[in-house]
Amino acid sequence: MTPRFLVDPPRFLFFTGKGGVGKTSLACAAAVRLAGASHRVLLVSTDPASNVGQVFGLTVGDQITAIAAVPGLDALEIDPEAAATAYRESIVGPVRDLLPAAEIASITEQLSGSCTTEIASFNEFTGLLADDERIGRYDHVVFDTAPTGHTIRLLQLPGDWTAFLDGGKGDASCLGPMAGLNRTRTMYAVALQRLCDPALTKLVLVTRAQPSSLAEAARTATELQQIGLHNQVLVVNAVLPEADPGDPADRLHDSIRVREQAALAGIPEALAQLPVDQVPLRARTVMGVDALRSLLSGAESLGPQGSLANPSTIPEGFELGVRGLVDDLRAAGHGLVMCMGKGGVGKTTVAAAIAVALAEHGIPVHLTTTDPAGHLTDALGEGAEQGAGQIPGLTVSRIDPHEATANYRERVLRTKGATLDADGKARLAEDLQSPCTEEVAVFQQFSRLVHESRRHIVVMDTAPTGHTLLLMDATGSYHRDVVRTMGEGTAYTTPLMRLQDPAQTRVVIVTLPDATPVLEAQGLAADLERAGITPWAWVVNASLAAAAPTSDLLHQRATAELPHLARVRELAAGAGRRTPAVIPMLPTDPVGEAALSRLSALDQPTPLPA
Repeated sequence: MTPRFLVDPPRFLFFTGKGGVGKTSLACAAAVRLAGASHRVLLVSTDPASNVGQVFGLTVGDQITAIAAVPGLDALEIDPEAAATAYRESIVGPVRDLLPAAEIASITEQLSGSCTTEIASFNEFTGLLADDERIGRYDHVVFDTAPTGHTIRLLQLPGDWTAFLDGGKGDASCLGPMAGLNRTRTMYAVALQRLCDPALTKLVLVTRAQPSSLAEAARTATELQQIGLHNQVLVVNAVLPEADPGDPADRLHDSIRVREQAALAGIPEALAQLPVDQVPLRARTVMGVDALRSLLSGAESLGPQGSLANPSTIPEGFELGVRGLVDDLRAAGHGLVMCMGKGGVGKTTVAAAIAVALAEHGIPVHLTTTDPAGHLTDALGEGAEQGAGQIPGLTVSRIDPHEATANYRERVLRTKGATLDADGKARLAEDLQSPCTEEVAVFQQFSRLVHESRRHIVVMDTAPTGHTLLLMDATGSYHRDVVRTMGEGTAYTTPLMRLQDPAQTRVVIVTLPDATPVLEAQGLAADLERAGITPWAWVVNASLAAAAPTSDLLHQRATAELPHLARVRELAAGAGRRTPAVIPMLPTDPVGEAALSRLSALDQPTPLPA
């Protein structure tokens, strides 16, 4: 049976959703299905932390690569750094032999920041929508996008840049990065037109049968409808099927099934009118062409149960819950705690659990998030983001990109614009309409939080990996600018220097016991090490192996976790850091103070309530 999202497929298919819902698996499966129907297909990842190559078991990268096992299918991963390098060269190259070396160095420096990275990635994206020379031979282009907040930003940019250029760019502070924009404004206009044409573009909203995931899908559907993307389909992925009548009784299986069905019964109004597909949970990780072909083609055959090591205890070499992390942080008394990892691994839950436990021990703590799609209420419960919340000693906030940008524009106009005449103020206001402004505004708020952590503990729920690495890139760019400006012999401290100080910043890498999240966590750890930041702790969330299920499906998934748990143990040991933590899969979502408190008070897996 053909899924609804592949009925009459248009030329462009976008898969988006909250991190961890299975966008990549479904996008890859859709591309394989379309190619199997004798279509020419290009599969594109716009996620800065792409794992398309991992799914197919080969290296893809930033050049169009043929998937040999699937005739008719090519793949491409947009690499932000490679795109930025090529973009810089396109501007600097033509004038390298015409201008003095000092001027070339100045231009290159202007093009070294995160704004350039965003523009370059955006150019790659729009080129794949509008450049018929590049995509003319393909019947379909399937986009595996970054997690929701980043994707909304990406899909809004064609309109933002078109409007900005049409209005004239003025004396822009990011004039260097924008130097190549004018010549591509026609391409942006074409990209915007194609995005909004339902005959050409379909948006596949991927979600899980969870209230927070469905709420995120509803927000995404509404926001993208507002910019003209109306052709939408909802896919509920990894739905736990009913237990087989011959299975042993498993209260964990039953409780998960009940809460998923309750979530689907309460589907948000914004999604209720959309066509809906459901894809059942698989016993094995969806990796490789055979698994991708079977993902959309019916039931899965379960093999014999494997043997779980120590089925009634926590996995060997792990501590249970976040109690150990909390005890170490209590002893420190201040500093920045950054929970980082792939979207959907539970960063928000882990960050909230740490913050709640610290506050309950009388430690003042500020819990915040840098995720554009982040809502701490998903973990803390309603009302938590209204300031201080209900827990004494706990302050809750979030970096809202729209609010940060508005405040930044107002502040710059009030200060820098105070001495300008009317024409100068008009040019400055025009400059501040650049989409680059958002990057600057968010970085400044992030920097203030880093500074605040000198006095007390700040626990930060970060955006998914790729988006966070772009923020770290901005931090590095600012550091290099300070170093160049201040010169030798001058004392200074930048946000990057505080992030590199293990006494000031502790990075907690959160992952799931599955192939892709662990591989991405490993890559994140390597990226951080190259930036001089060593991860402090590792947390494996939602482990079935630590919950000891008995149903055939969940037992096989638990057994499949063991090599991934072993890999995390190796990575944590290799970093010379503390014992990694594991949080078992829970029968109910850990929402609210009481549920979060239990994550720091776990002893051994306890029998589920009857």
